[in-house]
Amino acid sequence: MRTWKPAAISGKSYWKPEMAERYTLHEDPRSGNCYKIKLTAALLGLALESRQYDILKGETRTPDFMANVNPNGRIPTLQIGDRFLPESNAACWYLAEGSSLIPDDRFTRAEMLSWMFFEQYSHEPNIATLRFWMQFVGEANLSEQQKAQIQLKRIAGQDALELMDRHLATREWMAGDAASLADIVLYPYTHVADAGGFPLADYAHIWAWIERVQALSDFIAMD
Repeated sequence: MRTWKPAAISGKSYWKPEMAERYTLHEDPRSGNCYKIKLTAALLGLALESRQYDILKGETRTPDFMANVNPNGRIPTLQIGDRFLPESNAACWYLAEGSSLIPDDRFTRAEMLSWMFFEQYSHEPNIATLRFWMQFVGEANLSEQQKAQIQLKRIAGQDALELMDRHLATREWMAGDAASLADIVLYPYTHVADAGGFPLADYAHIWAWIERVQALSDFIAMD
């Protein structure tokens, strides 16, 4: 059970665990989904151990991993003591509950959740997938089915970035007037979108937002 003490993110007060549970992140450090959990923990001053796997070598698909970590054979999985929590945004929520990264206002909290759902439904499947294919797999090594999806994913990824850019034209943060989990979960794959063929120079409001995220106290960079 967590007890809490006062702390702050960029001057805004929140409460953080006084005696933290033991957290272990089962991850591949190249993954933005894994990084968002590490970034959440860093901003909250939470200690996070790492257990690393190489997804290109199928290390999360072994019988041992699927029996003892995540039966879905995927990372990230956040281990909390002897319990295991898959899905990156759920893990971020678990770590951030009770902090200012989750807004108090009911509507703002729901708005934050809407952007977190957007990240997993419209953003990550396109922007993150093209980054993975182009940077780590290589276009020449893609299957014909994957190659056929490139243009559709590029169009969908551009649509997602354009929506974010329009939204950020009139505000500094994705939900409310301060950084929230919406910003934390969208930042990882957005700031490396160039690697998937999405030129960030085309999105001035996103670029300014990236700089604001990077200026947060206790921010850590992606490996």
